[in-house]
Amino acid sequence: METRFVTLTSEPRPDYTLIDSGNGRKYESYGDRRFIRPEPQAMWAPATEDWDADAEFVPGSDEDGGGRWYNNRPVPMDGWPLVWNDEVTFNAQCTPFRHLGFFPDMDPVWRWMRGELAGVENPVAMNLFGYTGVGTLALSAAGAQMVHVDASKKSVAQARANAEMSGMSGRPIRWIVDDAAKFVAREVRREKRYDGILLDPPKYGRGPEGEVWRLEEDLPGLIANCRKLLDDQSHFLFLTVYAVRMSALALGGLLHSHFADLGGKVEFGELAVREQARGLLLPTAIFARWSR
Repeated sequence: METRFVTLTSEPRPDYTLIDSGNGRKYESYGDRRFIRPEPQAMWAPATEDWDADAEFVPGSDEDGGGRWYNNRPVPMDGWPLVWNDEVTFNAQCTPFRHLGFFPDMDPVWRWMRGELAGVENPVAMNLFGYTGVGTLALSAAGAQMVHVDASKKSVAQARANAEMSGMSGRPIRWIVDDAAKFVAREVRREKRYDGILLDPPKYGRGPEGEVWRLEEDLPGLIANCRKLLDDQSHFLFLTVYAVRMSALALGGLLHSHFADLGGKVEFGELAVREQARGLLLPTAIFARWSR
């Protein structure tokens, strides 16, 4: 089985641009609004100190998170619409977790998955830990029948609202509020199959019934069950991991151990965002993917 290291880069675009970065922060535009957020991997000096942001997220003193937004100009509490690829309309919003309602570095991932399913008749794909559903809608817009799974009732409600904003509420999408590992195990027992699976698990989380998720302990079992939902006619599995002390090599080895019998290739590496000011690449996450 072929394996290799690659970097997937998110380029500046109308819905999101990394304008500048440095000194542990990043300066971004989400549509016509601009924000400053902490970014430990921006170790260099910024291109300019002239950052005129609508709001800035200032982290708390503890290592586990915390912090709050400070507004320089009014920002709608209920968010504002953005459009991805002229197809998917969704709501951006300043959340208490420093995010803005979607992960813009996933743009090349969504495009790659759409390419993998191009030409497949009635493809069926699943988005585990699907958050607010932009990835689900990106695949649905390309013709995939989707299963969207997240343990957060609030996130799934926002995903459904994004589908309605996009004029896609009538698309074949199953919206599931459930523990991802439990749902996948049930799909295995039902002998379901998928053409592609996207999963973006957190480091730590809880399911709707208090189920505990710990990435290092639970990811191998989840990948093993995901493999059982794919066959020699399937096209991809894409795994992203954020904010952990883990190597992309480890993720690549995990996929290789489960997918060697299917052939194809395993690629692993980093997601990155290209800074507009100088073209620097800011790393954001590690990933591994299997494809036919």
